[in-house]
Amino acid sequence: MKKVLISGASIAGPALAYWLHHSGFAVTVVEKAPGLRIGGYPIDIRGTALDAVERMGILPRLRELHISTRRLTFLDADGGEVASLVPDAIVGGADGEDLEIRRGDLIRTLYDLVRDDVEVRFGDTVETLADHAGGVDVTFRSGRRETYDLVIGADGLHSRTRELVFGDEAPFHHYLGYSFAGFTLPNDFGLVREGLAWSTPGKGAALYAVLDSEQVHGFLVFARPEPPLEAFRNPEAQRDLIARTFDGEGWEIPRMVAAMRAADDLFFDVISQIRMPRWSAGRVVLAGDAAHAPSFLTGQGTSLALAGAYVLGHALATIPDHAAAFTAYEHRLRGFAEANQGLVNEGQATLFPATAEALERRNAALRQLETAPPRTPRPEHSALTLPDFPVPAR
Repeated sequence: MKKVLISGASIAGPALAYWLHHSGFAVTVVEKAPGLRIGGYPIDIRGTALDAVERMGILPRLRELHISTRRLTFLDADGGEVASLVPDAIVGGADGEDLEIRRGDLIRTLYDLVRDDVEVRFGDTVETLADHAGGVDVTFRSGRRETYDLVIGADGLHSRTRELVFGDEAPFHHYLGYSFAGFTLPNDFGLVREGLAWSTPGKGAALYAVLDSEQVHGFLVFARPEPPLEAFRNPEAQRDLIARTFDGEGWEIPRMVAAMRAADDLFFDVISQIRMPRWSAGRVVLAGDAAHAPSFLTGQGTSLALAGAYVLGHALATIPDHAAAFTAYEHRLRGFAEANQGLVNEGQATLFPATAEALERRNAALRQLETAPPRTPRPEHSALTLPDFPVPAR
């Protein structure tokens, strides 16, 4: 029985653990956080990913957790309404089929699916990797040392596994010109299953209410020619940068900045993609955002992670040689991943344009969508057909 280590217990990691366990692998998942990271904004599952979760047997449960956001209202700099739309009109989703669920609910569902079948270690992470003919020697931050047949990095945009095997992130990190901050704040806005998106050239803000929650998700997004490297590891520098950027703006911006200052769940990062010439080296392979992060502007990060976990699991289950399996995985998935990464230019223009001219074009397009027929699903969402496992995976 092959021993596999998966680094990362968010979405791609547990999904892959499911497929590998049911294909006869001995799986260990290591996660640097002390427990499940169940916070974060709502996520979407659509297209090919719906097929993946159906084959996992969790689609009925996820349908129970579906949020069904009713409206997304776009506002101008003064808070006046530009357009109010159902979300599918913007993202090109399939009404009645696509899922929108809280990120934490998906993570819990995936974890519950594997917790009794695979070893999951929280509060630890990979420190070193030594790949050789007989396996991969792994040293963990805790001091533990073990050898695995394969190691899979499913540890996100800023993957430690990728750094250890492929080197510095910089050659693979493609900055898309924006930084953002996410946090929660009290729902004093009267919002229920709806979102508000405010814009001025180069700046944007959003308030997003999930179900009847007492809290809303707040987002502050701003254009910046170069990533703010000086703020990456300094939360106070992040708060100061955001406050300076949005100083003097109207609508609910002052209240959002004050909430951001006080938030204990502030998440700050740049909007970017990971683009790599290859996703594997030796006995180590990358999955999910670590390999091909598309950025949240595409709305496809979760779907890519779920579909990719299935494809990698299938390749390893059906091709004995790991190098050939990694090649097959990349050959099948790369075109799908790149097509969905290619959605970013349109998504960027739709959300928070950087110039007054682009913002006016966006607003005109949104007004047209208010009266237009429902949009058909984007072909990129379903461009991948999943192969069948040779035997039932459940």
